[in-house]
Amino acid sequence: MRRISRLTRVAVGAASLALAATACGGTSSDSGDGKDDKGLAIAYDIGGKGDQSFNDAAYAGLERAKKEFGYETADIEPTDGETDADKEQRLTSLAKQGYNPVIGVGFAYGPAMKAVASKYPDTTFGIVDSVVEGKNVASLVFAENEASYLAGVAAAKATKTKTVGFVGGVDIPLIHKFEAGYKQGVQDTDPKIKVVSQYLTQTAEEGGFSSPDKGRAAAEGQIEKKADVVYQAAGLSGQGVIEAAAKAKVWAIGVDSDQYEQEALAAYKDSILTSALKDIDGAVFALAESVEDDKPLAGTHTFDLKSDGVGLSDSNPKFAEVPGAQDAVAKAKEGITSGSIKVKTE
Repeated sequence: MRRISRLTRVAVGAASLALAATACGGTSSDSGDGKDDKGLAIAYDIGGKGDQSFNDAAYAGLERAKKEFGYETADIEPTDGETDADKEQRLTSLAKQGYNPVIGVGFAYGPAMKAVASKYPDTTFGIVDSVVEGKNVASLVFAENEASYLAGVAAAKATKTKTVGFVGGVDIPLIHKFEAGYKQGVQDTDPKIKVVSQYLTQTAEEGGFSSPDKGRAAAEGQIEKKADVVYQAAGLSGQGVIEAAAKAKVWAIGVDSDQYEQEALAAYKDSILTSALKDIDGAVFALAESVEDDKPLAGTHTFDLKSDGVGLSDSNPKFAEVPGAQDAVAKAKEGITSGSIKVKTE
C-alpha cells in the first residue's frame, strides 16, 4: 500500500462538472463480511459539486478510484438547512447499501460520523477537515496554514498598493488557519503591507460557503480599500471573489483546487494569480486504495507541505512574471519544511 506521504496531487478535471452524480441505488445489504461491498461513496459539504474548489477536489478523488478499481461509487449532495440528523441518515444509508469506504467531505460531518461509525464497524469511514475518534475512522486533515503562508508570500510580491485582502467563508477555527498563515506570509515578506480581512457569515447555515454574491460584495469592498490581491477561502462563495477581482483587474488567489485550471472559471483565469492547494483528491483516493488493499487507514492523517499534501500552484504563466515571487515562495517552502519557519494557526 502506498504511503500517504507520497501522495501525488491530481488536477481536478473540469469535465467533472458535466457528469451527473452517481445514484446510490440498490437494496440494503449487510456490510459485515465485506465480500459484496460496493466502492467509495462521498457525501458532499455545503456548496456541493460544482464549487470549483473543496467538493470538486473530493469528487476528483472519487473518479480516480472508480477508474482505478472499476467499482460502483456514489456521491451525494447536501440539502439546504440540513441538520446533523440529516447527515447521520445519509451516512447510514450509504453504509447500509454496502459502500466502503464512506467519506464525509467537511468538518460539518463530525457529529454524524461519530454517531454512525460505531454502528458499522466493518465499514471504513473517512472525514475531511475534522478529527473523529474511532477504530474504523480515518481523519484526513491538512496544514492549510502552510499553503496559505505561501499564498501570502506571493500576494506580498504581487501587490503594488501595499494592501491585500482575505475573504473567509465562515468565521470558524478551520478558516482562521487560512487567514493566519496568509497574514504571516504577507507580513514576513513585507511588514508594511496591510491585510484587510472579512468573514462572510458567522455560521455555515447563513451561506458563507455557498453564496457567490456575498463573496463578490466582500471582494468589491476590499478592492475599494485599495486591495489589489484578494485571497479567498470561501468554497462556492469564492467564485464571486474571483469575478470581482477580474472585473476590477486585480489579482485573486484561489483555494483548495488549482482554480486557474477550472473550466467554469475560464473567463476569469487571467486574474487568478495562483491557488493554495489541498490534496483532498489524493487523500480521498488513498483511503479508497487502503480499503481495496484490505489495509484500511484509521486514525488521524495530516497532509502538510513536507508531504506535498498542501502547496501552491504555478499554472498561470503570469505568476512567473511577478518580480521575485517564485524565489520567495521557494525559500518560504524550504523554511517551512525544514522547521525554521513556524506557521501560525490563529
